[in-house]
Amino acid sequence: MAKSRHHFSSQDSPLSPTSSRSREWEGPSRWTEYLGLYENSSITSRSSKNVGSDGQVPSSGGGSHKGLNLQWVVQLIEVAEGLMAKMYRLNQILDYPDPVGNNYSEAFWKAGVFPNHPRICVFLSKKFPDHFSKLQLERVDKAALDALRDSAEVHLQSLEPWVQLLLDLMAFREQALCLILDLSSTVITLLPHQNSLILHAFMDLFCSFVRVTLFSEKLPRKMMLQVYNLLHAVSRNERDCDFYHRLVHFIDSYDPPLKGLHEDLNFVSPRIGEVLEAVGPIIFLSTDTRKLRNEGFLSPYHPRYPDILTNSAHPMRAQDLANVTSYCEWVLLGYLVCPDELLRVTSVDIALVVLKENLVLSLYRDESILLHEDYQLYVLPRISESKKMAKSGRTRQKEADLEYSVAKQVEKMLSEVHEQALLSCDAIHQERRILLKQEIGRMVLFFTDQPSLLAPNIQMVFSALALAQYEVIWYFQHVGIASSKSKAARVVPVDIDPNDPTIGFLLDGMDHLCCLVRKYIAAIRGYALSYLSSCAGRIRFLLGTPGMVALDLDATLKSLFQQIVKHLENIPKPQGETISAITCDLSDFRKDWLSILMIVTSARSSINIRHLEKATVSTGKEGLLSEGNAAYNWSRCVDELEIQLSKHGSPRKLYFYHQHLTAVFRNTMFGPEGRPQHCCAWLGVASSFPECASPIVQEEVTKIGRDAVLYIESLIESIMGGLEGLINILDSEGGFGALEMQLLPEQAAFYLNNSSRVSMPLAKSPKGTVSFPLPGHESFPESNDSIKMLEAAMQRLTNLCSVLNDMEPICVLNHVFVLREYMRECILGNFRRRLLSALKIDNDLQRPSVLESLIRRHMSIVHLAEQHISMDLTQGIREILLSETFCGPVSSLHLFDKPAEQHTGSAAEVVCSWYIENIIKDISGAGVLFTPLHECFKSTRPVGGYFAESVTDLRELQAFVCIFGGYGVDRLDRMMKEHMTALLNCIDTSLRSNREVLEAVAGSMHSADRMEREACLKQIVDLETTIGFCIEAGQALAFDQLLAEASRSVLEESAPLICSLLAGVVKHIPEEVPEKKETRRMRGVANSVGLAGDHDSEWVRSVLEDVGGANDGSWSLLPYLFAMFMTSNIWNTTGFNVDTGGFNNNIHCLARCINAVIAGSEHVRLEREHQQRQLLSNGHVGESLDPDIRVSAEASIKSAMQLFVKFAAGIMLDSWNETNRSHLVAKLIFLDQLCDISPYLPRSSLEPHIPYAILRSIYSQYYANSLSMPLALLTASPCHSPTVALAHASPLTRQPRGDSTPQYSTADSAYFKGSTSHSQEHLYDSEVGTVWSIELKHQTLRSSGPLGYSSSRKVKLTEGSTSGGSGPSTLPRFAVSRSGPISYK
Repeated sequence: MAKSRHHFSSQDSPLSPTSSRSREWEGPSRWTEYLGLYENSSITSRSSKNVGSDGQVPSSGGGSHKGLNLQWVVQLIEVAEGLMAKMYRLNQILDYPDPVGNNYSEAFWKAGVFPNHPRICVFLSKKFPDHFSKLQLERVDKAALDALRDSAEVHLQSLEPWVQLLLDLMAFREQALCLILDLSSTVITLLPHQNSLILHAFMDLFCSFVRVTLFSEKLPRKMMLQVYNLLHAVSRNERDCDFYHRLVHFIDSYDPPLKGLHEDLNFVSPRIGEVLEAVGPIIFLSTDTRKLRNEGFLSPYHPRYPDILTNSAHPMRAQDLANVTSYCEWVLLGYLVCPDELLRVTSVDIALVVLKENLVLSLYRDESILLHEDYQLYVLPRISESKKMAKSGRTRQKEADLEYSVAKQVEKMLSEVHEQALLSCDAIHQERRILLKQEIGRMVLFFTDQPSLLAPNIQMVFSALALAQYEVIWYFQHVGIASSKSKAARVVPVDIDPNDPTIGFLLDGMDHLCCLVRKYIAAIRGYALSYLSSCAGRIRFLLGTPGMVALDLDATLKSLFQQIVKHLENIPKPQGETISAITCDLSDFRKDWLSILMIVTSARSSINIRHLEKATVSTGKEGLLSEGNAAYNWSRCVDELEIQLSKHGSPRKLYFYHQHLTAVFRNTMFGPEGRPQHCCAWLGVASSFPECASPIVQEEVTKIGRDAVLYIESLIESIMGGLEGLINILDSEGGFGALEMQLLPEQAAFYLNNSSRVSMPLAKSPKGTVSFPLPGHESFPESNDSIKMLEAAMQRLTNLCSVLNDMEPICVLNHVFVLREYMRECILGNFRRRLLSALKIDNDLQRPSVLESLIRRHMSIVHLAEQHISMDLTQGIREILLSETFCGPVSSLHLFDKPAEQHTGSAAEVVCSWYIENIIKDISGAGVLFTPLHECFKSTRPVGGYFAESVTDLRELQAFVCIFGGYGVDRLDRMMKEHMTALLNCIDTSLRSNREVLEAVAGSMHSADRMEREACLKQIVDLETTIGFCIEAGQALAFDQLLAEASRSVLEESAPLICSLLAGVVKHIPEEVPEKKETRRMRGVANSVGLAGDHDSEWVRSVLEDVGGANDGSWSLLPYLFAMFMTSNIWNTTGFNVDTGGFNNNIHCLARCINAVIAGSEHVRLEREHQQRQLLSNGHVGESLDPDIRVSAEASIKSAMQLFVKFAAGIMLDSWNETNRSHLVAKLIFLDQLCDISPYLPRSSLEPHIPYAILRSIYSQYYANSLSMPLALLTASPCHSPTVALAHASPLTRQPRGDSTPQYSTADSAYFKGSTSHSQEHLYDSEVGTVWSIELKHQTLRSSGPLGYSSSRKVKLTEGSTSGGSGPSTLPRFAVSRSGPISYK
């Protein structure tokens, strides 16, 4: 049959007359395609094993019992599910058309079901049921009609399976109506307390029939039949299809569907009314939340007697609550298709309660109809008609007044209930959700603590699950529903709160209850088996009572009762731990019991249900039927417990609302009432989504599985975003940052200054004068809310981590989601992002100490989460820090090479590049200076967001070492070496280009030919540029030494044994020429942590060795080139600063460069000469030299250094004259500092050239006057203003600031004031500025040194060139006379 539907042919068509007639009457065997696919209802699953081998139902002759007719009911319910699945799929394919209003989208015509000729198709649909031959289609669209004729066969094949669906609907209608009529006319009672099993089967079939009929209205049935008949006639010689007229009658009779349903179901209307009246009390109970709560219908303990743990107050009512969802659907559908039953006295109250709570009537999945509109259109007119008939018959009938009164009440109720539902339905259900939230929460706690009581109360658990499932589905069914009022055309949206947190609580409670049932499933089975074993004795006893003996049962019934007892007595006895291993199939027991029920409830049976009750109830115990029904229910807890759990507790229907599900989750999960533990339930919902797929529509399995995976991924993304948000809340200045508040030094100074002001009133607190929070502010009462928020965030974080860690993997088809792994990736990924974002602040570098504190703060949060996670997050953090730090192997430790494709170390790269660009190169022109006295770099203005000392002092560099470790230190060292290599290349270039001039200068110096020397000095190229490069090289040397000291301090603190071992080893490293690789690596390691003797020279030596520098003979002229620096104009703007121990333009860094480059180049030159000698002496390269080699190296360095000092002093003193003498003091101090820096140049070597008495006199005046009142005050010349002097700090790369007012922080202003900076400049004329003439007494001057001046001479004192700031100098300049600075008497 399935194959024939896809391949249409005239010879073997399932739509042929013979086929259609045979299939129409072949009974359940016709539905082979639909059967065996659905097991949603309990009756379906329990009866699916009862099908005969041929699938036939025995004839209902007078001598046979109708025990097997129930199987036909089950089969037709399955067929209804399959028909609705096909209609649902067709609706999807056709893009949900509107056949009533004839509105069709573009996708409808492109779906390939109908020919893409809208005019003809819509015209045929509108003219239904007129035959196409009477419609003159040529006038409508002749071109489309011709196209239809040409491709009729193709369109027939596409329409054929869906027309077959119409045939199936017609056949289903006829068979379902026959079966409903048969059951309603033969079953004695359909009351829930007497015959609940058959009642549910009957009402399920009834509701399925109504749903299928109502759903069919959403299909373009008229167009489908008319177009198919037209195509059939075109391809079959103008002959109609054989079923055409019957389908026309079928469609027309159900247009609209409710019109046909009213006519078809009129015969069963009284039985439906009886059923609805019987279930009314349970419906009233379910809507009375106060009674449910007060009387404990959903409580596992007695509400009035708390000591009684098992609730025996309302066992049957609590069990019936599991069916309330079905009862409400019976009421909505029953009164809709049997409106006359509303005229019963109690029906109006039942209908009012249910209609007031609902706005839509669910048909299938998410397909529904607007409930009140259909009641207004199809039920209200019938009630009005009944009211008129009752009014007109008032004088003729005694009951007319009562009928009229009831009809009037029903009419009023139907007219007003829609408005009431719009206003109150959400509030009613919200109150019920709150009740279920509380009751299920208590139930979970109780059964977790007392699991042994779960089995006796399992029916109550099913009731709670069913009610919660109904409420959750109702919520999502009504999200976004817009309903029009009864007679108004306007649309009224329903106010459903998308932020309702009870949904999460219900899902979580359902999930916990299901987990508890699955956890203790063996105990529940054991309890059920014990109950059934005891029930066998009771049933045997009841069968032997005198009343039963007197009934004289026939052989069939007697045999069935004996089979029941046998089944129960053969149940295995649970013993000890063997319960879980027991496999017991009780389907035969249930089959036999259903057979008994069908016999005793049939009107054709001589023994009916009333006889059995009267015969057995006189014993004072439960009747036979009550015992049997209870045994039936408990038997399902043995082998169908999972099916029952799925029926009552599975949230699979939420798949059709998963878009709303995601939105509500995001709104409630991290809201004020959200709970992190609920996320497991929200995620677990997706595991049941694939169960919604219909096997009859193959493509649904793939689509639903894909949507389930996307849903989980979307929720995981939201959960991880919330987790990341919680971590970031804690890792913020308002989080843990507020608890570890510390003031920066400048903030503390500002606060102390404000606190110590005398003018401040005592009543005022200094707290009001500062804009930053002070330590301890979290203890103030006004901070309570923020602290509570912080505690709540910590609690949520720990709860969420604990829940995600304990959550079982989620399986959807072939996808497995392990939340712990997602959580680990989220935490580590967030740490990486936070690390990279914290590196920069306002596009500039964050202080390393602040960055270290931020990392430690984040690590404390990770450790807090790690306590609730069964995985090592600390190791992951270390791996991230390593990957962000590792930029390649440590040059002095590792021998392997970094893989070319490895892209790591971005964080270290950023920090190291910033230091090189902004501190070493000073590309921003911030006036970065190295201060030897403070051992850090300082700047005249901020470098980015901080002054230079804030990022270069020892504490900051120690923080850098702690963060990035040896890899970061090595990376920064390598970058500085690369920069140093470029600078040494510039020196090499200068040596090469000036080689001839330097050789001439050297000759003139040795021959003391001053004229020739001065002539040669003028020929030197790029002297100023070379000086700038050398100063920059000195800065790099100073910074690298600071980095080495920071590394040593960190190593001493973290690994003191390694540090002491390295310090001991380095003392005994042999001096070899050339050095072995191992020796060189050991020396490099020691030098990188500041344990080598001369850091600078060793560092330059390693640079030269790595690049093969100093390999030219011109490097022997290096002392002469450095001596030429004394002729530079840079000295004219150089001033010594007492507070820093250096010069205002960093010229003291030139001394470090000279010492390191001369020493390093001499080492390299001697090694190269030694290698050449060894090669000439038969290649004995590896032999070590005698100890004289080290002595010769030191002697060579000393000789070169002394040569430099000798010629530098000579040039300095020779270049002094009457008109140019301001540079002399700076040069003298420079040479003294060089002797202090260099281990190869003792101070005694400077004495022959510059007597120490002169230097002592200079220093005495500087330091003696550094704290005294100013002796001279000058107005600075414009050409020598502080700003201009600052601009000369780096003549090569530093540019002057645009403004002439340098700005300083509190901590930096004192350092750059002119009071502590002294330089020698040209004298000013009286016209240029005001000059204070001070007569210096000869005795005073002589007391401080050998510098003597005439007592009668008056000297003009100019203000020193300052590193920042303007105003009078607070220290006297070194006074100079016009006759020269050195005058001995």
